[in-house]
Amino acid sequence: MRHIAVIGSGPAGYYTAEACQKIFGEDVRVDIIDKLPVPYGLIRTGVAPDHQSIKGVSRRYEAVALTENVRFVGNVSVGRDVSIEELRGLYDAVVLATGAPLDRPLEIPGADLPGVVGSAAFVGWYNGHPDFAALGPALNGPGAVVIGNGNVALDVARILSKTEAEFDGSDIVAHALASLRGSGITTVTLLGRRGPHQIAMTPKELGELGHLTRAQPLVDPADLPPVSDDALLEPGQRKSVTHLRDFAGREEDGAKPVRIVFDFFAMPIAIEGDGKVERVIVERTALDNEGRANGTGETYAIPASLVVSCIGYRTPPIEGIPYDDRAGRFANDEGRVLPGLYAVGWARRGPTGTIGTNRPDGFAIAEKIAADIGEGSGKPGRPALDALLESRSVEVVTFRDWQKIEAAENAAAREGAPREKFTSIAEMLGARGS
Repeated sequence: MRHIAVIGSGPAGYYTAEACQKIFGEDVRVDIIDKLPVPYGLIRTGVAPDHQSIKGVSRRYEAVALTENVRFVGNVSVGRDVSIEELRGLYDAVVLATGAPLDRPLEIPGADLPGVVGSAAFVGWYNGHPDFAALGPALNGPGAVVIGNGNVALDVARILSKTEAEFDGSDIVAHALASLRGSGITTVTLLGRRGPHQIAMTPKELGELGHLTRAQPLVDPADLPPVSDDALLEPGQRKSVTHLRDFAGREEDGAKPVRIVFDFFAMPIAIEGDGKVERVIVERTALDNEGRANGTGETYAIPASLVVSCIGYRTPPIEGIPYDDRAGRFANDEGRVLPGLYAVGWARRGPTGTIGTNRPDGFAIAEKIAADIGEGSGKPGRPALDALLESRSVEVVTFRDWQKIEAAENAAAREGAPREKFTSIAEMLGARGS
């Protein structure tokens, strides 16, 4: 029998468990350990609440979780309740599937002013992550600046711009919806250091901005390269740029009070304000022959009460585990970190790829585990972990407990309104008795 511990219950964790099932059959026991009492990682707390079709992939993970040889071990914090070294002593393999939940720091003057938040915190706030439920972003407006030209930046801009009715059917949390209802923001500026041809925005997400009830996307036609240059782009990128050209060709609609402004060739160099964010200082850029953005010396100010930095994520380091500071992930050789210790997903490769990218990644790591551990080493695995956690009075949450939590959340929802989500550990633990 092989005993495998997976730390993190997001896509990378569940795809790894699924792969271990397929490779080892009944001769494996996989424990998926998470510090939260609820599973699915970024599916629950990272994917935009109005993108329910993407969140539907969790049903695939549920099928894995309900089998006998895979179980969810929630409300267990690695480092607090049990150490990596202890897990390595109990399991044939330990897989780090912790994702990259920390924001990459925005290293410009004023980045520590109240009103500046990272996208992990902001997205966690509107998705109900317990760590960010009390964030209270500055929505008094009228200006918000979103730094970044990827899909997360689009998500933030869209969430800031929607009407309350447009959240029907989503699972945005009540505290975020109430704050957005009273928002004074009328201009959301998306800052990108490079131009339209360098965006990392996908067509579907970009196209959504063109159909918002009260908001209109605005692109300066002068920022767009000649149409003939689009032929050099790959098809998806070309479709995204086509959306930008469509936005640039529209007349401003006076009936839509919220403006989503794409500010290309724009690099934030400072954030200023008297004890809080009041403006972002931006330097105009130009691309060199290598496609790098260089400052031109021309600067201007954008008024703002809120700045959301969407410039990337980092995996949190764990004491004693080799870490690549530059890449913001665990140091590894194709997933191998130390003997019996592996990394998968964003913890292995950094914050790149889609949710689906984690599936082949999980299978690749499972194959390495199979090659390394053979029939298993006779380590005790699951029963020993249970005994250890019980001796430390750790209140473990099972997958059946999670189903009760989910049922309580669904039952609390009003018809047609966003589903209620618990935003504190205490609420989640309490819902198990519902």
